[in-house]
Amino acid sequence: MIQRSYWEWDTWFRDTDIIIVGSGIVGLSAAIFLKTHVNNLRVTILENGVLPSGASTRNAGFACFGSVTELLDDLAQNSENEVFDLIQKRWRGLQNLRQLAGDTALKYEAHGSYEMFKPDENATFDECMAQINFLNKKIAPITGEKETFVLADEQIPTFAFSGISHLILNRSEGQLHTGQMMKTLLGIAREKGVQILNGIKVESITDSSTGVLIHTKNGWEIKAQKALVATNGFTRRLLPDLRVMPARNQVLITQTIENLPIKGCFHYDKGYVYFRNVGKRILLGGGRNRYQQQESTDQFGITQNIQDYLKKMLREHILPNQNVEIERWWSGILGIGERKSPIVRHISENIVVAARLGGMGVAIGTLTGEQGARLLL
Repeated sequence: MIQRSYWEWDTWFRDTDIIIVGSGIVGLSAAIFLKTHVNNLRVTILENGVLPSGASTRNAGFACFGSVTELLDDLAQNSENEVFDLIQKRWRGLQNLRQLAGDTALKYEAHGSYEMFKPDENATFDECMAQINFLNKKIAPITGEKETFVLADEQIPTFAFSGISHLILNRSEGQLHTGQMMKTLLGIAREKGVQILNGIKVESITDSSTGVLIHTKNGWEIKAQKALVATNGFTRRLLPDLRVMPARNQVLITQTIENLPIKGCFHYDKGYVYFRNVGKRILLGGGRNRYQQQESTDQFGITQNIQDYLKKMLREHILPNQNVEIERWWSGILGIGERKSPIVRHISENIVVAARLGGMGVAIGTLTGEQGARLLL
C-alpha cells in the first residue's frame, strides 16, 4: 500500500461531504444536482476506470423509452400504472438530459425508431397492431404526441432490408452520441466544482455514527459524511444483497458504408437486438437473451456465439448482399432485475443507492441520479 501524503489528504480528501461511487450518467447527474442546489457541498466522485467503465460510454446511444413488444411484455408482467409510470420517468429523464446537456452537445437526432418483424412473426405483429391505439392513448399525455406508434411498412424498401415484413415507427424516440454525452456531463460536473478521481476501485463501504468510510483496493480509507452508490451493473460487488443483476451486451460497429440508406434506431426481438446508423456506419448490438446464462456477468468480453448471431443479422437482414467490414467490437455491463424500475433508496442512514436502470440508462439515468441526490440532502 502506498500511503497518502499529508498534501494529498489535505488537498483531495479532507472534509468531504459526499462521495459518489461511479461516474456514469447516474453518478454525474447526482453530483450536478447536489452542487446546483447546495453549491458549497464538497462532492467527490470515485471512478474505477480511466473513463466511466460500465455502460454509460458503452451503450448504443438510443434515446428511447420502449418498443411496442417491450411495452406489451411489461404489461403482461406488471400493472398498467407501473408500466406507464416507468414510461413517464424514462420520458422525463430524456427531457432532463437534453435540457441539461443540450441537443447540440449530445449530437441528438430525432429520426424516430422502428421495430422490425420477420414474416414468421406475423402473429406477434398482429398483436402489436391490435394494441397500438391503446398504447398511443396512454402515452399521448406523456409525450404530447397523439400517435406515438404508427405502421411504417412503406419504409422497408427505402432501408433496403431483406426478410423483414413489417415496421412500426415510434415518432418520439431519437439517438445521440454516447461519448459526447458523457464528455459534456463530465464538463458540467467539473465546472460546478465536483471533484472526479479516476483509477480508484472501491472495495467496501461502511456506515457509522461519524459518517461513511470507503475502503479502496490500494488500501486507502476515505471518509465522508454521506455516500451514493451509483455503479449499476456492478452494484452487487459493494451491496451483494441488492436485487441488481449484471447483464453483458456485446456491440459492433461497421466501417463507413457509402450511400447507406438506413437512418434512425431499430429494435428487434423485444428490444434484445438493436441497431442504428452512426453517420455512415451501422452500430448493432444485443442478443444476450439467446445466451442468458453466459451473458449474466459483470465481466467485459466478446464471445463467438454472439458475434456469429449479430453478423448473421447484419448480413442477412440489415445490409443484405453487401460485403461489410466490421471495424470494432466492445461490450458493456447493464444492471437489471426482476423489475425494470430503478432502485433508489437508503441502504443505511448515510448511504444511498441509485441503480438497476434496466438497459434504459440514457433515458432514466439523469432522473435516477437526481432522485438519489435528493435522499442525500
